[in-house]
Amino acid sequence: MTYTAFSKNSSGSPGRTTPSLSPAHPAIGARFLKDACAQRPLPRLGGRFQDWGIPPQLLRRRVRSWSLCGCLWDELAKSGLPGCDAAVNLAGENILNPLRRWNESFQKEVLSSRLETTKILAKAIIKASQPPKAWVLVTGVAYYQPSPTAEYDEDSPGGDFDFFSNLVTKWEAAARLPGESTRQVVVRSGVVLGRGGGAIGQMLLPFRLGLGGPIGSGHQFFPWIHIGDLAGILVHALEASHVQGVLNGVAPAPTTTNAEFAKALGAALGRPAFIPLPSMVVQAVFGRERAIMLLEGQKVVPRRTLASGYQYSFPELGVALKEVVA
Repeated sequence: MTYTAFSKNSSGSPGRTTPSLSPAHPAIGARFLKDACAQRPLPRLGGRFQDWGIPPQLLRRRVRSWSLCGCLWDELAKSGLPGCDAAVNLAGENILNPLRRWNESFQKEVLSSRLETTKILAKAIIKASQPPKAWVLVTGVAYYQPSPTAEYDEDSPGGDFDFFSNLVTKWEAAARLPGESTRQVVVRSGVVLGRGGGAIGQMLLPFRLGLGGPIGSGHQFFPWIHIGDLAGILVHALEASHVQGVLNGVAPAPTTTNAEFAKALGAALGRPAFIPLPSMVVQAVFGRERAIMLLEGQKVVPRRTLASGYQYSFPELGVALKEVVA
């Protein structure tokens, strides 16, 4: 079987920037996740994994079971979808880039990198002479409204209360296809934990120095998932023909707050973790609207993910963090 993933490009088309992972926004760093997928043998191997938009020499280093080939977004728009059994979209500008001001120009980039690329892909799938059997989009738990008490599963309402929730609503709407010829899956990911990238990559230095701690009050929920399990859910969505609709890409462990996460990361590193990052500093760096993604959180549970038959490799935070920092 052939699986095609769409992520960063290297030309001047939508999706210009590789998404990265942060404590607040669960966008998936394409190479980070692709490496994790490449290390998981497909249950029904017999094909190859195509990657559009990332130079193959950057991705072949640790690939074992999946072969990769690089193409450009412009090629997709001009030539259409290549023959494949499934397509996965990982494209998206990093919302929490501290080097970018949260202004109208950057907001347009954030929207375009998600909506335009997804529209291009959906259009290509619709026009394909042999459309893929599965179409998987990775969005985020920003769809659900931050709350200190509410619990959200895949059927919970959301997507209409701020810029980020509306973004997820428009993003998922852009991916919808008419008819039932292609099975459609949306994975709403939490904060992704893994070696060599993502949220942990940004946190390790201050925590190793004993300078880590909770963000703001630390009382906000912190929905997380190990990179191996996010990759596993994607493979599960591709391979299991009964899986469709929304899956929450979060760990099934008891709900974690930001303070509990900081304490667990400090314990995994053998370091104290009690120095908080003040809310005012977060707001000064990211602006008030983006800061909400760090200072507030959601209690998200993977009810449909578990019901679909996916078995987690890292369901508990302590075990997940020990593997990540080992």
